[in-house]
Amino acid sequence: MSYKPRWNKNTFIFGGAAAWALLLVGCVMADRTMVAPPTVAGATFVGSEKCSQCHDGITSKFHDASHAKMMAPGDNAKDIGCESCHGPASLHVKSGGGAGTISNPKNSPETCFQCHLDKRGEFNLPSTHPVMAGKMGCSDCHNAHTGDAVLEGSTNMDTTNSSCLKCHTSQGGPYVFEHEASREGCVVCHSPHGSVNAKMLKARNANLCIQCHFQQQTAPGVIMIGGRDHASFLSRGTCWSGGCHEAVHGSHVSSSLRF
Repeated sequence: MSYKPRWNKNTFIFGGAAAWALLLVGCVMADRTMVAPPTVAGATFVGSEKCSQCHDGITSKFHDASHAKMMAPGDNAKDIGCESCHGPASLHVKSGGGAGTISNPKNSPETCFQCHLDKRGEFNLPSTHPVMAGKMGCSDCHNAHTGDAVLEGSTNMDTTNSSCLKCHTSQGGPYVFEHEASREGCVVCHSPHGSVNAKMLKARNANLCIQCHFQQQTAPGVIMIGGRDHASFLSRGTCWSGGCHEAVHGSHVSSSLRF
C-alpha cells in the first residue's frame, strides 16, 4: 500500500511560511558588524590616527569610554574608530576641519539611533525631552568620549542625578525633608527618553509611589501606608496632586513632603 501526500491550501501556506522563516534566519545570522557608519558624500575612511592629530584632547581619553568598544578590528574594518560615529573623515582632514565635512552627532540624534533603535521610539512618545525638536542633543546628558556613557551608571554614586540637575536645578534641593527616592536617582520615577505619561513619569497615578511605599494589607478594605490607612485616598488621584504630598522632590516644612 503506497502513501500519497495530500496537498491542500494549508499545506502551501504553512510550508511557504516555514521556507521564508528559514530564509530570514539565514540572512540575519552573521558574525560581523551589521551597523554601517554615517555617510559623508565624497569622503573616504582615513583611520583614527588622523583624528588624533587635531583632537588629541579627546582621543587620548577615549580608550576607557563605553563607545571605545565599537571600534571594529581587522583589515576589512579600515581601522574605523572615531569614524564609526562621525563618518569618513578624508574631506574633513583635507579641509583642515571645515564645517559640514564630518557628521556631528551633537547636531542630530540620527547617528545615535543607528545603534540605539529603541530610543528613537521612546523620543516619539507623548512626553519626552525635546531632542527630536533639535533643542537638545544626546551629548547633553551622555558623554560619548570618556568613561561611562551613562553618567549615573556603574557604582559612582557621586554623580547620581548630575545630568538631570544641570537643567532641573530646583529639584536638587537641598531640602530639610528629603525624598529618599532621589538618592536612588531621578530615573526611579522618570523615563528620561520618553513616556506615555506626563512629565515622563513611569506611571501616571499612585502606582508610581506604591512601588516603594507599600505595606501589607492588615484587614479587608484597609491599605496601610506609612502607618495610616490610605484606602480612601488612593481613589482620589495621584499622591502629588491630591493635596497631600505635593512637594514630591523634597520639602522644607513637612516630613510628609507637603508645601
